[in-house]
Amino acid sequence: MKKKLMIHDFYRMKKDKKLVTWLTSYDFPTAQFAEAADMDMILVGDSLGMCVYGYEGTVPVTMDQCIVHCEAVRRGAPNTFVIGDMPFMSYQLSDEDAVANAGRFLKEAGVDAIKLEGGVRIISRIKAILDAGIVVCGHIGLTPQSSGQLGGHKAQGRTVESARMVIDDALAIEKAGAQLLLLEAIPPEVADFITRKLSIPVYSIGAGPLCDGQLLIVSDLIGQFQAFTPKFVKKYANVAEVITNAMKEYVKEVRANAFPTDEYCYHMLKGEGEKLQELVKEYE
Repeated sequence: MKKKLMIHDFYRMKKDKKLVTWLTSYDFPTAQFAEAADMDMILVGDSLGMCVYGYEGTVPVTMDQCIVHCEAVRRGAPNTFVIGDMPFMSYQLSDEDAVANAGRFLKEAGVDAIKLEGGVRIISRIKAILDAGIVVCGHIGLTPQSSGQLGGHKAQGRTVESARMVIDDALAIEKAGAQLLLLEAIPPEVADFITRKLSIPVYSIGAGPLCDGQLLIVSDLIGQFQAFTPKFVKKYANVAEVITNAMKEYVKEVRANAFPTDEYCYHMLKGEGEKLQELVKEYE
C-alpha cells in the first residue's frame, strides 16, 4: 500500500531537494490513476469549472460542486495528500465565511488541506483558517479568480515592479503561517528567488523548474481539454483523439449493423430455448 505523505514530509523533501509531483483530479477514476502513478499530492482545483463543466473560467464554481468532487477524489486516492481549492466568493466576504467553508472541505470531503488565491490582501483569511487548525496552501502570480484585475490570464512578475508585488505576496503568506505556496505563470528567475527565500515548500505551475515541485492540470497533461493549451503545458498523451476515434468506430459499426456480434450477446440457458418458443406462442 502506498504511504501517504503529510505536511512534514513535504518540508523534509524541500530540505533534501526531492521534487514533489502534484496533479489536479476531479473524479474517482482519475484519482485512482494518480495514486497508482505514485503522485505525491492531488489538487481538486476550481479548474473543474472549465475541465468538467465547460465554464469559460473558474468564477461560476460553487462550494457544493467542489465538495462533491473532493469526496470522489478522496475515495479514489485514500493514500494521497489531497488539497481542496476554495472557489470564488467562498472566502472573500469575511474571515468567518473563510473558516466555515474551509472547514467543509475537511468535514465533508476529508481533504488534508485547502488552497486559496491571493497574497497581502487575504492575510487575515489565511490566519483565520490556520487558527482553526487547517493546513493552508497559498496561491499567487496568475490567480484565475481575479484574472479580470490582471488583464486576463496573463503571466505575472515579468517586470521588476510586478516581480516585487509577487515577492511581497510570497513573504506575507509565509509570515501569516501558510505551510505551502503555489506560484502560477511567473518567470523562473522570480520563482527561484522565492523558493530559496522561503522556508516553506514552494511549487510551480508554469513557474519554471527551480521550485520544490510541479503541478499540472490533469486535463492538459492527458490531452483531454481542447479549448486552449497554456504555454507551460506539456501533453503526455492525447486522450481526446483516442476517445473520439473510438466513438467514431462505434458509430460506424452500429450504423452498419456490425455491432453487437454474437460474442457480445447473452443467450438462453441450456434447455430454456424450447420453453421460450412455447412462451412466444402464447402471445401470438
